[in-house]
Amino acid sequence: MLTIFNRRELLTTCSMEEQNRVRDILAKNHIDYRIKTVNPSARTTFASSGRSRTGSFGVDMDCAYQYYIYVHKNDYARAQSLI
Repeated sequence: MLTIFNRRELLTTCSMEEQNRVRDILAKNHIDYRIKTVNPSARTTFASSGRSRTGSFGVDMDCAYQYYIYVHKNDYARAQSLI
């Protein structure tokens, strides 16, 4: 079981294609993984975002989302060698 206490960050990317490629490799090799998707320009509860003030002007839409891929810390070396 993959939890916040036994996982390690394998990759951070802005590319959906890269995220899909890595996810397919991990699945084919039976490595458990979790993906966290973050929109850095999204409005949060605690602070207003820059997007609410400026819209999407100047924002690289290729990096509109960040993907964090986590694996079990015992699978990290194997996963890293596969990607």
